[in-house]
Amino acid sequence: MSDLRDRIGRVGVWSGLLGSSAAADERAAAAEIERLGFGAIWYSETPTGKEALVHAGLLLAATERVLVASGIANVYARDAIAAATGAAALAEAHGGRFVLGLGVSHAPAVSVRGHDYGRPVATMRAYLDAMEAAQPSFPAPPEPVPVVLAALRRRMLELAAERTAGAHPYLTTPEHTERARAILGPGPLLAPEQMVLLETDPARARETARRSVRYYLELPNYVASLRELGFGDEDLTGGGSDRLIDALVAWGDEAAIAARVRDHLDAGADHVCVQPLDASLAGQLGQLRRLAGRLLAA
Repeated sequence: MSDLRDRIGRVGVWSGLLGSSAAADERAAAAEIERLGFGAIWYSETPTGKEALVHAGLLLAATERVLVASGIANVYARDAIAAATGAAALAEAHGGRFVLGLGVSHAPAVSVRGHDYGRPVATMRAYLDAMEAAQPSFPAPPEPVPVVLAALRRRMLELAAERTAGAHPYLTTPEHTERARAILGPGPLLAPEQMVLLETDPARARETARRSVRYYLELPNYVASLRELGFGDEDLTGGGSDRLIDALVAWGDEAAIAARVRDHLDAGADHVCVQPLDASLAGQLGQLRRLAGRLLAA
């Protein structure tokens, strides 16, 4: 675990646009993120996007040093044996640079695959059991593939601490990071995602941020987590109150965004996955170029 913490660094990049980009474009983007010095590249998995393990292979082949992490791979998208053997194959082929982020996703994203959405913690526990029982018939990587869970609330965070290398919470705040660290204890990796936006005009920043946040406020798992953080109906309707938007999205200049990253680190995060808000991959890279120096010194 200490080795993973050292290798992944304090700041990585999270991008959902990699999965909707042409392979050549994402290869170039991954290589640039590596050149900028970020410690990890986190990518999403959606029902109509690139399959998570294939996607990891594309990113790993395009880079040499940076870690590549699924954020997250949906457990309903492949059985546990496929996840275990696929992750081991990637890690063995690419010097142990793959981190398998797993999550139970959300009911709408599961139903479109033709599955019934089960009890989250029980589903994940059974999946981890099956993964641990899998025995690949090819040479294993020198070290086991690190697994982290998309964990927001207490029971999933406890499972992450008990059974995996750590947790990758999404759509959270430094206050959530502090709570998550208290539940996880000092050992497991804690790698929260943080949306960021280089925009100093409050109205424009909140308008852009609200477009990105609105979707998540329709998903019960996120809503329940945000309610635990003290947000009420007035915050969770209409695309989110200004209070909610400002808590979830770090907007402003480079110094303001670096300060939010430091807030997570001070609250107990080991690694913060910054997600630049932009409609294009090129726009995300533009923000990362401006932010790299500040963030990597956070």
